[in-house]
Amino acid sequence: MPLLGLGVYDMYNSEAEQAVESALKIGYRLIDTASMYNNEREIGSALKNSALKRTDIFVTTKLNNSDHGYDQALKAFDESLQKLQLDYIDLYLIHWPIKAGRKESWKALEKLYADNRVRAIGVANYTVPFLEELKLYSNITPALNQIEFTPWLFQKDVLDYCKSDRIQLQSYSPLTRGIKFNDPRLLTLCTKYEKTPAQIILNWNIQLGVSTIPKSTKVERLQENFDALNFTLESDDVIFMNSFNEGFRICDDPIQFL
Repeated sequence: MPLLGLGVYDMYNSEAEQAVESALKIGYRLIDTASMYNNEREIGSALKNSALKRTDIFVTTKLNNSDHGYDQALKAFDESLQKLQLDYIDLYLIHWPIKAGRKESWKALEKLYADNRVRAIGVANYTVPFLEELKLYSNITPALNQIEFTPWLFQKDVLDYCKSDRIQLQSYSPLTRGIKFNDPRLLTLCTKYEKTPAQIILNWNIQLGVSTIPKSTKVERLQENFDALNFTLESDDVIFMNSFNEGFRICDDPIQFL
């Protein structure tokens, strides 16, 4: 799985399809969608229209909150697979750790993996307590945990836990929707490296070994984000950015599901 990919949250209709087509032309090979996003059909069309081999593209989708439970999760997977027009999914995630049904849903994902219908299974929005609970009933360690993770929400406990258990951490909303782009500390690094705020933040993720899936529909932004792969932050600057943490969230705190 590439460390840098395209997230397609809040993209609809032709906009979603065009964004994926543009991203694939630029060089993106990881596309992250979800049943909750209501754009799997459009993503599937973009993938079908691509000249790339299926094996060259890594596709992630996720179980919706309304589809938890063993049988319902299996049915929801079938529906996502059909919408995406694919024979298999590279990575299937539990989107949120909904209290009622998350154990049964994980068992369904293990079944899908055993049947070779998905290449890997994982979770999203699982903080350490959820990961600890998962150990009590899982037979397979999740391949990946996707969480909100930025310099301003530096969840070191989750990062360390995932590293120790060999779970790949992945960040969504890594760019804080631009809200933190004017942080003076960040701008100092932009000047030093002659890079944009987005590129500095994305490279910070990559230097930490964290996969990241920024969203954009604009070709110039897609290219800008992809170019974050073309330089390296010094280790002292990575540590400096770790200190930006202030518990700033864009999305809901999963603690509500404990």
